[in-house]
Amino acid sequence: PFGRRNTYRVSLAFSQNLYSGGRIGAQSAIATAGVDAAELNFSSARAQLLLDVVRAYYDAALADRLVEIAEGTYRQADATLAQTRLGYETGSLPEFELLRAQVTRDNLRPDTIRRQSQRDIALLRLKQLLDIPAAEPVVLTTALDDDALPAPAPFAAGILTTVSDRTTDLPRTAVRQAETGVRQGEAAVDVARSQRLPSVSVTSAYGEVAYAAVPWFPDFRRNWTVGAIVQMPILTGGRLRGDEVVARANVDEARARLEQTRELAVLDTETALEELKASQAAWEASAGTVSQAGRAYEIAELRYREGVSTQLELNDARLLLVQAQASRAQAARDLQVARARVALLPDLPIGTMPASPQGGPPPAQQAPQGGPAPPALAQPQRAQGGFGGERQ
Repeated sequence: PFGRRNTYRVSLAFSQNLYSGGRIGAQSAIATAGVDAAELNFSSARAQLLLDVVRAYYDAALADRLVEIAEGTYRQADATLAQTRLGYETGSLPEFELLRAQVTRDNLRPDTIRRQSQRDIALLRLKQLLDIPAAEPVVLTTALDDDALPAPAPFAAGILTTVSDRTTDLPRTAVRQAETGVRQGEAAVDVARSQRLPSVSVTSAYGEVAYAAVPWFPDFRRNWTVGAIVQMPILTGGRLRGDEVVARANVDEARARLEQTRELAVLDTETALEELKASQAAWEASAGTVSQAGRAYEIAELRYREGVSTQLELNDARLLLVQAQASRAQAARDLQVARARVALLPDLPIGTMPASPQGGPPPAQQAPQGGPAPPALAQPQRAQGGFGGERQ
């Protein structure tokens, strides 16, 4: 300007909002609720991961126990075959009995191999969750056939806390997340309402201008303005009213979701505690079954060795023993997973169910398509398949 070849400007602008109809406070509340929601989501994800690791660990322990049962059953069938072969060579048993014992023993071999593969898959799943290299050996320290089965040490205190809070109000992260959603919705309503109110702010601009070739302090000229700005929406075509209606509908939905979440939290808590009680009863009931089945097999083996019973009776006793042992291991696995779930219940998402709610093995341990059913799923009236292949 003014024909000057050089212009030097130094400026400073300032603006301060004095009144915004509550919009800034509501936006701050939305941000705070967002931080709280992120923390709650982290706690929920951490609890879910811990439960997944517990499941994977006890699934691997169950698979390892089933391998032991399969190998023990195979050794029993092999001993029966040796005894039958001896009787056939001495002429006391017919060839049919020898062939039957041979087929029974050979039918158990593929199942044993399958159990070993399922154990390896379960261990790989556990290593993947724990970020352990696949080639790194892992030794499980939990035995599912022990007479005593204490709760896992990291979850013992949590179980007591959850059970003690059952009669009052167990705090659930899912409920707090829903409450955070309501807070965000209410703050969004305040933001929408504030857009219809005027906003007031003060502004100030300070500047120094010089036109000299090489300016010095006396060459600068000062410009300084101070003002106030008042903004008021007059005609918006119904947009602000529509935004407020949408925000109120969203907060009503959030409140309904909160109420539903509270009801589901009560149901989920009661379900988890009842499952723990049922798992505890099933594990305690399985103890006597294993000892009785073991004693029955010893008697059947003695009767067969003495020649007063048939191989069919011996196979029946072996099948019942296998079923009792597998059911005992499955009950122990379910009990430990139920305990971990109850301990982690405050932070778990609602509706987190055990991997095998019906008492069956996890997906990694399911039998291949067309293959025999696992012994944990076998019932007394279903004698075929599993370790009882000799009944086919």
